[in-house]
Amino acid sequence: MNTKLLVIDSDPAFCESARQYFEKEGYKVKTAGNGVDGINFYRIYEPDLVILDILMPQKDGWQVCREIREGSKKPIIMTSMKDELFDKVLGLELGADDFMVKPFDFKELSARIKAVLRRCQSDTAGPKEEAVRYENIEISLQRYELKLNSRIISIPPKELELLYFLASNCNRVFTRDQLLDKVWGFDYLGDSRTVDVHVKRLREKLNGISDKWALKTVWGVGYKFEIFQ
Repeated sequence: MNTKLLVIDSDPAFCESARQYFEKEGYKVKTAGNGVDGINFYRIYEPDLVILDILMPQKDGWQVCREIREGSKKPIIMTSMKDELFDKVLGLELGADDFMVKPFDFKELSARIKAVLRRCQSDTAGPKEEAVRYENIEISLQRYELKLNSRIISIPPKELELLYFLASNCNRVFTRDQLLDKVWGFDYLGDSRTVDVHVKRLREKLNGISDKWALKTVWGVGYKFEIFQ
């Protein structure tokens, strides 16, 4: 295994424990103790996955995540001591692929790393389908691009993948568990509320774009991309 991990965390004990554990699992591991070093190491080291804590000196995890996402879709697992929905929501909105609350067992972190890497490898394994187009909207997985009214809209990768999946299967209802399976992967270990968070953010972006389609909630069941006849 030549997979490279970058651990960005202000806790030296956590960094050292993570380095020892994941090197034994066959990963190559670099660590950084603050956000500035984390960004610099990211650019030099070019890791396959980043484990990123929120609370750090100089640049916090939110800012580091933003800077990474400006030019890369490499997977990010964010961590925090606080089990707060706001932190999870913001992390997902910024483009994190998963979110874990400390303390946790490295075995669970290892499982999540493998799951995220499998999903990313699957996403890039072959050519993507053509873009999905309806009135005033175009969703392309090939370019990872959302256009609304012919304008390119900034959107986190998982939001785009969820929207693409629903729009590709218009008028069909999917449960949260089905969407976790289809978009996040069958072995996703996160919370089903992840789907609700992504749908909420998508609705904010899509509000007022067209009266011929909508991202709809089917109460007690799940969600669908509805085309109005």
